Amino acid sequence: MSDNSTEDTLVESSESLHSATNVGGVGFLVGVGAATVSMVLLQLGAALSKPAMEGHGAFGITWLRLLWAAIILLVLVRPRIRSYSRAQWTTALLLGAAMAVTNIFYYQSLLHLPIGIATSIQFLGPLSVAAFYVVRVRWTQILWPALAAIGVLLLTIRQSGEGFLLDWAEIDALGVTWALGAAFGWGAYIVLMKRTGNVFSGLEGLAMSLAAAAAISTPFGLFGSDGGISTEAIRVAFGLAILVPLLPYMLEMLALRRMHAHVFGMLMSMEPLISVLIGWMVLSQSLTGMQFAGVALVTIAMLMVSRLPLMQPGKIVEER
Repeated sequence: MSDNSTEDTLVESSESLHSATNVGGVGFLVGVGAATVSMVLLQLGAALSKPAMEGHGAFGITWLRLLWAAIILLVLVRPRIRSYSRAQWTTALLLGAAMAVTNIFYYQSLLHLPIGIATSIQFLGPLSVAAFYVVRVRWTQILWPALAAIGVLLLTIRQSGEGFLLDWAEIDALGVTWALGAAFGWGAYIVLMKRTGNVFSGLEGLAMSLAAAAAISTPFGLFGSDGGISTEAIRVAFGLAILVPLLPYMLEMLALRRMHAHVFGMLMSMEPLISVLIGWMVLSQSLTGMQFAGVALVTIAMLMVSRLPLMQPGKIVEER
């Protein structure tokens, strides 16, 4: 048997072991909690990053955040670089590319779109992961991702003196293009983060992937920043890097080790929901009846997808 075949077998065996042991019970609830905290941090990070990007440039701030996150985690984890197989290197590099695409495209979209709209479009990525899985298990279950998509759409409806208005009236074509690119990156990120958590121990895979993401985004950071990188931008990016992406990525790896990618994909539909609820509870922003309906639809869809049976090659087995 060749080295490549041996590596593939080890990876597949590792994934099968994780699939059999890391879903359900307390571990699943820990994963849901970790993913929820991650989404809150991402929303806060996006809000705090926007003024920094407007002042120092989106490309520069995005690159510096990834660079600082990579440096911090590499120092803490000290990955055993020489011990990795080709399969591990490939997985880490692909995840790094997905991280770079997601961050660069999403934060560029925030310069052209309201956060809620950009997040809703980006949600198409994890939604596609969930939809792909449920169609393969039982095509009629596509109802639940569709229900989540409708719920997210309802979350963007607001009320004014003239009645109900769609926030989508504020869309910008370039912003939508950036957000769609981020959606593609996010979908790939979910699948690859799950795989990275399976083939690496601890946070070593995440450290290597963040280093790859920082390297890939370096040309954008150096040549896409107006006026170069200032000392102030470096300082601001350090604080932002801890809030996002470092802590969310660590929490999401924890979550994906305890649930399947399609469940995680549907769970991400709560991110625009969390954004709306934070506005309601913290900023006293009122919710419309349609937005409450959107909250209900997203929640129901997420719960139903989390109860779908697991699928292994050639057969379906019950998850719980």
